[in-house]
Amino acid sequence: MPCAPTGAVLPPGCVQPVSAGSRTDVQPSDRDEIRDLLKRTAVALKQGDVPFALCGGYAAWVRGAPEPDHDADFLVPAAEAERAAKVLADAGLEVEDPAEDWLTKVVSGNSFVDVLWRTCGHPVETDLIERAEMLPVLSVQMPVLAATDIVVTKLMALDEHYCDFSRMLPVARALREQVDWAEVRRQVAGNDFAVVFLELLDRLDVVPRISAA
Repeated sequence: MPCAPTGAVLPPGCVQPVSAGSRTDVQPSDRDEIRDLLKRTAVALKQGDVPFALCGGYAAWVRGAPEPDHDADFLVPAAEAERAAKVLADAGLEVEDPAEDWLTKVVSGNSFVDVLWRTCGHPVETDLIERAEMLPVLSVQMPVLAATDIVVTKLMALDEHYCDFSRMLPVARALREQVDWAEVRRQVAGNDFAVVFLELLDRLDVVPRISAA
């Protein structure tokens, strides 16, 4: 769904490119473990009839971005948070409740999947999930966050503690034709770091004149 560099203080629930405590030197066996856990989590939520969507780095990967070097993230509506945790536990998955009150972690070996019901301090609403598109992910059909929503959630996570444009550029380049950039600009207008990144995309000609009126 992710974290900032060690010691950073983040807004609750921000979906960012690297998960807290995860490794940046993921080996092939670790990646297989993450992929397997991603699939098992999605299947459990589907079978439990919990509305959800794949988000974060793996959602971007499904839509053409590089595969992330961290763990996976799902969103569920805030109203479904408790039921989602129960469904995952009933499916035999190892579920942990971290100190943060906006996510549940599904754990397997050295890997984990974050199931979030708040993003950047705001409850996940049903309409965000409803905009997701059913796509095949590692042979499993599952809802994947819309490209515009992927970019918005990533940009809204940028702040003075975490502002790594180098991770955002490959995502923007890969998703640029799938994204409604005018809508991105509207939604992130209050985040100066996001606005600066959009200006950078303009100057690099990554997307056409997204800062134009």
